[in-house]
Amino acid sequence: MSSLNSTLSLNTTFVHPPFFFITGLNNMPYAKYYYVFLGFVFVVSVLGNSFVMFIIYTERSFHTPKYLAIFNLVVADLGESTALIPNLIAMFLFDSQYISFDACLANMFFVFLFVTLQSLTLTVLAFDRLVAICSPLRYHAIITMQAMAVILTAVWAYDSVLLILMVTLITRLSFCKSIVVQSYFCDHGSIYTLACNDNLVNSIVAKLNMVLLLYLPLILTLLSYVFIADVLFKMASWEGRLKAIKTCSAHLMLVAVYYLPLMATYLCEIAFTINPNARIMNTSFAKAITPMLNPIIYVLNTEEVKEFSKNIFKRKQKKKSTQILK
Repeated sequence: MSSLNSTLSLNTTFVHPPFFFITGLNNMPYAKYYYVFLGFVFVVSVLGNSFVMFIIYTERSFHTPKYLAIFNLVVADLGESTALIPNLIAMFLFDSQYISFDACLANMFFVFLFVTLQSLTLTVLAFDRLVAICSPLRYHAIITMQAMAVILTAVWAYDSVLLILMVTLITRLSFCKSIVVQSYFCDHGSIYTLACNDNLVNSIVAKLNMVLLLYLPLILTLLSYVFIADVLFKMASWEGRLKAIKTCSAHLMLVAVYYLPLMATYLCEIAFTINPNARIMNTSFAKAITPMLNPIIYVLNTEEVKEFSKNIFKRKQKKKSTQILK
């Protein structure tokens, strides 16, 4: 304790350590193989999301409000993977589990920024589907490129302000007991509970952000589908219903892939006493796998993207055949 106190940087009010120690999977056999698996997931995520970004950017038919929102989701996926997985692998695969105080706050901000940006963008896409199905004749008047750009800008500002507040409040805490963070990254909950002064405000902000950035977007998304379901039940033809459902299928899968693993982990933590290693594996897997699955879901379940991908493949095959004949 005395050696720790001697290295602490003290300003007029608050005591901040020069670094934190991230525990990760503590004393777990073969943990390095899991980190190698996360590395594979990261590579697939980067390649898949880069491909979706490429086709949206290059294909003029994808320059629509809906695909602008999908592009934003892809940016969030890439941002989350980049902010989380490389640092995680570097820390645990190469035994460098110490992270400086400022780097820890930056890691906390960017991980939470991109994770919550996904939930907000899914809500924007739910609104897009709501207008497309409930008011198809007014869709192009309501959902314009300018309107979508304004909505997405507001989403970024809303998300950033709430998270800047959350991270800034960490600097008002003193850490004089422990620097050991029981997590796999600079998790907000694991950090503020280490404080030796009053952290009530941090606890309130953490719960408020969870409501505003996770639960509220989920509620709005579900409400959108309640209204969509109401319209579908009123449709006279089954063909019309199936066509409308098909346009929503990819989005519904994205919502399920994002929320179900997180909800399952949180519910298990409430109902049972989970081993710290099991909790870390569950949450890290849920956060890592979502950015990998999102582009796969869109390529396989969106007709326009599927057709564009087939055309690229056919052009490459034709080019190879021509070169062989020459």
